Amino acid sequence: MVYSLALFATPVAAVEIDGRIDPDEWRDARHVTGFRKVQPLSLEPGSLPTEAWVMATPEGLAIAFRNTQPQSVTWTRQKVQRDFSAQVDRVNLMVDFDGDGRTGYNFTVASTGGVADAVITNESQFNDDWDGHWQHAVTEDGEGWSVEMLIPWYIAPMRSGENGMRTIGIQLDRVIGSTGERMAWPGASFERPRYLSEFEPVEVVQYSQALLAVTPYVSGLYDNISGDSDFEGGLDLFWKPNGQFQLTAAVNPDFGQVESDDLVINFSATETFISDKRPFFTENQGIFEFTTPSDDSQLLYTRRIGGPADDRRGAGDIDAAVKLNGSLGATKYGVFLAEEAGEVGRTFGALRLVRDFESQNLGAMLTRVERPFLDREATVLGVDHNWRPTPRWNVRTRVFGSQVEQHGEDVRDMGATVWADYEMDGGWRQQWIAMHFGNDLEINDAGFLARNSTNYLHWEVRRRFDALAEGSRYASKDWRGRISTNHNNRGEKLNDQFRLSRQGNLRNGSYEYGQINVNSPGISDLLLRGHGIVKLPASFNAFYEYERPRKGDWAHDVELELFGGGLAGNSKLGSSVWYGTTYFISDAFSINAGVVVIHRPDWLIWQGHDHGDLVGAFDGRESKLKAGLDWTISDRQELRVKLQAIGIDARAHGAWRFDAAGNAVASMDAVDDFSVRNLGFQIRYRYELAPLSYLYVVYGRGGLDSLDHAEGVGDALFDSFDLRDDEQLLVKLSYRFEI
Repeated sequence: MVYSLALFATPVAAVEIDGRIDPDEWRDARHVTGFRKVQPLSLEPGSLPTEAWVMATPEGLAIAFRNTQPQSVTWTRQKVQRDFSAQVDRVNLMVDFDGDGRTGYNFTVASTGGVADAVITNESQFNDDWDGHWQHAVTEDGEGWSVEMLIPWYIAPMRSGENGMRTIGIQLDRVIGSTGERMAWPGASFERPRYLSEFEPVEVVQYSQALLAVTPYVSGLYDNISGDSDFEGGLDLFWKPNGQFQLTAAVNPDFGQVESDDLVINFSATETFISDKRPFFTENQGIFEFTTPSDDSQLLYTRRIGGPADDRRGAGDIDAAVKLNGSLGATKYGVFLAEEAGEVGRTFGALRLVRDFESQNLGAMLTRVERPFLDREATVLGVDHNWRPTPRWNVRTRVFGSQVEQHGEDVRDMGATVWADYEMDGGWRQQWIAMHFGNDLEINDAGFLARNSTNYLHWEVRRRFDALAEGSRYASKDWRGRISTNHNNRGEKLNDQFRLSRQGNLRNGSYEYGQINVNSPGISDLLLRGHGIVKLPASFNAFYEYERPRKGDWAHDVELELFGGGLAGNSKLGSSVWYGTTYFISDAFSINAGVVVIHRPDWLIWQGHDHGDLVGAFDGRESKLKAGLDWTISDRQELRVKLQAIGIDARAHGAWRFDAAGNAVASMDAVDDFSVRNLGFQIRYRYELAPLSYLYVVYGRGGLDSLDHAEGVGDALFDSFDLRDDEQLLVKLSYRFEI
């Protein structure tokens, strides 16, 4: 059923967003009271009365929440910074402006006034790297708290409606911070296969807002190592003349690090995925979402742009980038172009088309990268299809192929994936996934794929328990069992696996997860980087995680893992232990610290192309320290300190080479012990001058060092504090002018 919020296209009075729900202002709004529990997913009425109002106005979509909360229910008073993940009292608006189940937007307001926003794609995949400009306000009284929001129509591209009306999809929810209970209207849940497509269809008057926003920036960087200074200037442009067209452009964009990435030391053959937080690449990027079930895989991975240059001399320098989003009738499109400077600069392009139908949508995506330094041109074309034949089924299919021309040679291959979810009665659910990636499939010029040459199948069955006894410490449990098989395209078995896992949500708001994997014998065709295969014995790993949100002044989280691996299989077990804690000096000021200790008793590390198939076996120990503080100085100011240090100590206990069948042959080649030290430290002050206008002052220091001898994991960790390969001070000022 489609509900209408306005029967006639008559003018609607403006709503003052002050957090005070004036009955006269909201008299024409739709009143919502049917909030039901979705965490735990019992669909029973929420434990605390919650009301909401929804109204379309010329200025935007207006939402109000009235949250009754007696003093007997713990209030979370914690101040939070933008895009927070803390377990606090909060409300959420989820809206799909096109009502087609393809792209949604999440707007979150905490009871203390903090906000978060995210883009929702692929039914239930949230990405909080995007920041939008919208209004909000919170008030509190003795019986509860109230929120008002106004989401302007220019915040996202949206297709045209019919006869002056448009149908959007909406979900409203409220989270009680002290217990983790989530109550929502309608009762859709991101724990189910279908979430975005289950939003409530609501018909509203079709309003349109035009916006031209120009955000110039200036930045200055001082390098304390070289003594050099660098000054930059540029601008971002956002233009939306109507609801059906949107342009985003950047000229000489500054992609200096005001957000520090987590430290990673990677000895494996697969690349580490890192999300993109740069504003230009997160602004309305949802149209370009094209993923597969393979971890983090996507056809357009924007960290490639401005990433390591092809001549390996630093990062690429981006001259300009432009992005168009819009719709023509029922077809949505996106065009993306980015150009790097200099003779080694790359050119990136992407074209996206999506068409929605009643129970399915169909899309196509084309990417192309020109890499003159490598004499390489790479093109990828993909087609994606999402089908919802019944309320119980959700089927997603992807087919894509690559063509790479380099040094006069033309190499082509393809991949295909399908995954189907079926929801049954009584909390039962099944999932099937099939993937095929060809030997020569290559999407990593513009995209991300951990490996090609894959044929993967899995079947998973789940059972959710939501109606637990009142005396149980759990609010819900979700058990999962999975069997899978994985072969490469040469018919060699990578492994078979059985997985059993359980997720638990506790009544005190805590979260718990446990998992056991049993792996069959198989081979690794990546360890030797093309120099052969390695036979691996059977192994297992067990993982446990527990997170307890803030209670009083403390919050805690623990992770434990026990695993086999290497050529030793289960005869030598490794372990990993993480403990992290946060202490709240006040609701606005907290300090955090955590340490992980990892032991890998049979750590296999390839020794490089000069050594062919030589692998060293090490007794490896790693310690990682994380610490920092978060201070919300005021509604506009925040200070964040982030420290990460890694120490690795690896002592060789063997050397191996491998015959044609992958059998290990002991080698007399010398393999040295080694140590690695890594440091990342950042102090970041941010002042919000106006919406999406910031002053940043950032100090950063770090370094990476390796030694060809062991010095002890403790020494490696603490010696990392002496590293000073980089030391920089960055000041950046950006201001958004809206016309």
